[in-house]
Amino acid sequence: MLLEQERRDVCLTARNLVSAVGSAPGESTTVSVRSGDLVVVTPHGVAPDQLQPADCPVMSLDDRVLEGRHGPAAEATLHMAVHRQAAEHGRDAAAVVNAFTTDTVAVSSVLAELPPVHHRAAALGGAITVTPYTTYGTGEIADQAAKALKGRDAALLANHGGVALGHGLEHALENLRLLDWLCAAYLRARQIGEPRVLSEDELALVRQRDTYGWAGPDVF
Repeated sequence: MLLEQERRDVCLTARNLVSAVGSAPGESTTVSVRSGDLVVVTPHGVAPDQLQPADCPVMSLDDRVLEGRHGPAAEATLHMAVHRQAAEHGRDAAAVVNAFTTDTVAVSSVLAELPPVHHRAAALGGAITVTPYTTYGTGEIADQAAKALKGRDAALLANHGGVALGHGLEHALENLRLLDWLCAAYLRARQIGEPRVLSEDELALVRQRDTYGWAGPDVF
């Protein structure tokens, strides 16, 4: 079986993703991981808790399905576009996850950009782009997502939800959870008033601070 370990990892991550952030009723999450020029993606029509490694399609970067008991999930088009972009630019991003959570859908339905209201936004690249709305599973939404993820580890898909990438599946899942949390924090803040937004200079200092642990209180 091609990429057996990667297929097992995709199954586990799909289950962990639902446990971590949930998803809309009747909707599935989509998970993928790239190994060289091959990509494993979650299949269409199989619930995460029923997913088996052999169910997961293995695809080439030119969108050919090489193996798997089921066809790719609808959002595989989006995932493959992001993987191709990462491979073409030599980016250390081998895993992609997306999910339609309540908070990512809410924010992506209202804002054109999720502003950085907490320093952890620096880990995703700062302000998070919300793509224009288009139908899921199409080349158009795939192109919009790939564009929004340039220089970022997460994006919001208008009226759909969130997508995140990482150097591995665990990292991508962590980034999706962070995106969901940042959306929730923003929505909670808006109930009180206008949120304070961190500047690019402030985020740059956070990134610098992230490079080391304890070094005394006056490291700058």
